[in-house]
Order: sequence, then C-alpha cells, then structure tokens
Amino acid sequence: MELSIKTQTFGGDDQSWLGSAHGTDATESVTLDTSTFTAGTHYPEGFFKSGLPLGRITASGKYGPYNGAASDGTETLVGFLYSALAAPAVNTIDPSGAMLTHGKVRTARLPIAVDAAGKADVAGAIRFV
Repeated sequence: MELSIKTQTFGGDDQSWLGSAHGTDATESVTLDTSTFTAGTHYPEGFFKSGLPLGRITASGKYGPYNGAASDGTETLVGFLYSALAAPAVNTIDPSGAMLTHGKVRTARLPIAVDAAGKADVAGAIRFV
C-alpha cells in the first residue's frame, strides 16, 4: 500500500472564467459520464477543462456537457466544472469532480459558450459578467 502524496497537473488549469471567489467554497461533488463528452471538443488535451457547462443526465444522475438541444436532462444547465479533471483513457470510466452552482462567471472566458436558455436555467444562482 502506498501512502505518499501525489500531485497531478493538467496543463495549466485556467480558472479565469471565474468572476469571483464567491461560491467556490461550496461546490458540489459530481460524476461525469465520459461517454457523453467528445474528446476533440471537451477534453482535447487529455483533461476536462474547468468551466465546462454541465447538465444532469436524468436516467443516470451523472453529468454530461450542457446541450440546449438535448432531451436527456443535459438540456438544462446546472453548473460548471470547477477544476480541471483528468480524462480517462477509455470512455467507460467516469471520473468525479466538483461543480460550481453558485457564483459569478466570465462568459467570454468559458471553454464552451453557453446560450441564452442555459443562462436562464441558472439565473439567480450564477451571474454572468
């Protein structure tokens, strides 16, 4: 059994999309459904970028990329991946991370744009600047 501390870095986690520290101390634990993400779009460098907009998949309770045109639950924006997360080598492994559900977000700094419907989904909890 190895009990040493290990540190992982993922490029440089760019959290410039955060508009303030407000809400960062109260993130929620989430499990991503890797099979719902596209490698070239959502984790082109081998990690899920912080700031990815997320929706909750109704059938599994896991989280996938927000998609306003979907009908599986991910059509409703519920939050943003708080920090970078290593993508597994196969899409059948689902990593866990943290999601920001309350705070301020710099729209222009998000890795994936959010449409007006998504912004309306989180109105009152997320303020876009």
